[in-house]
Amino acid sequence: MSGPGFRTLDDIDVKGRRVLVRLDLNVPMKEGKVADSLRLERQAPTVCELAEKGARVIVLSHFDRPKGKRVESMSLAPVATALAEAIGRPVAFADDCVGKAAEEAAAGLRNGDVLLLENTRFHAGEEANDPDFAHAVAGLGDLFVNDAFSAAHRAHATTEGIAHLLPCAAGRAMQGELDHLHRALYRAERPLMAVVGGAKISTKIALVGNLVKQADVIVIGGAMANTFLAAQGCETGRSLCEKDQLETAREIMHTATARGAAVILPLDVVVAKEFKPNADCRIVSVKDVAPGEMILDVGPQSIEEFARRLAFVRTLVWNGPLGAFETPPFERGTVEAARLAAARTESGQLLSVAGGGDTIAAFNMAGVVDKFSYVSTAGGAFLEWLEGCELPGVAALSKQEGQS
Repeated sequence: MSGPGFRTLDDIDVKGRRVLVRLDLNVPMKEGKVADSLRLERQAPTVCELAEKGARVIVLSHFDRPKGKRVESMSLAPVATALAEAIGRPVAFADDCVGKAAEEAAAGLRNGDVLLLENTRFHAGEEANDPDFAHAVAGLGDLFVNDAFSAAHRAHATTEGIAHLLPCAAGRAMQGELDHLHRALYRAERPLMAVVGGAKISTKIALVGNLVKQADVIVIGGAMANTFLAAQGCETGRSLCEKDQLETAREIMHTATARGAAVILPLDVVVAKEFKPNADCRIVSVKDVAPGEMILDVGPQSIEEFARRLAFVRTLVWNGPLGAFETPPFERGTVEAARLAAARTESGQLLSVAGGGDTIAAFNMAGVVDKFSYVSTAGGAFLEWLEGCELPGVAALSKQEGQS
């Protein structure tokens, strides 16, 4: 068995066999066309490899939230064209994922053909992980390959259920995601630094709670840093600050101190009286924030301290921005820190793994998405992994015992 407890495409013989491939094709659409194809491009190698090895590839995916009913605006039909472009070969489409239409389309496949089935969430049995629905889908294939890490935190019929019914393996995107996350968090070359940003500590208690047990250095940024600063007695003015989480912040600091980890908070900050683009702002010590001001970014001393700490670490895990990066000039702290990490990664001194929607948006702004070791597009699954949760879709692959 390859990888950290699961089989990969290297472990299964696919020629002439019907291979059900779970992808995540829940991509943004605009005027009936795919607006961002990054997720398709990440999963394309699995489909290509299977087709080139002579498999009869049957692609499964959900799209949006039709709540168990057919909603034509949520059909996967337009995505078939984009998938065909991503893999460089034709993609047939069936207007259902079970029943006569799906069965006939699957039966007509030849070696190397690729078929996309309609939105699995058009059936209530998908999200309910209904055994009958899972059996109906599984009946279309001989093997199951899961390449949808971004949906692996959901115990649905096509992410978890059918993994117990067919011999299965992880696709290349899933394999890459799991390998990088294992290396970054559980087999890390130390010292390990975790950067956690974002608006609220209340939404990331589990994440910070797990990282504070794993990392040697924890950098807290974004508005959630305000809560930690307030817990230490600093004035935060009109900044976003969760006063009901001050004790939680103190407990996290205590846990880190007890195991010898360092929690790094901002030393200086960028403050303004108005939160708007190009607002008048100033840089002050965290001890000098005025009552009418809002903390909207970290300052240059904070970035210098980040750089100093970064110089000694070998592994970096990053989730969340350090400031209100969507609104200039409050993107500077996040952009500068991201570029520092990218430079160390490119020089071979750092394994860097990052994820989360805001993180990707900020990294795109900094021009570093392709310069980190790995940037996850998985969203919720990435966060739950960092929290230490067992992901049903991954667990099903790990526990699969059947042989192909």
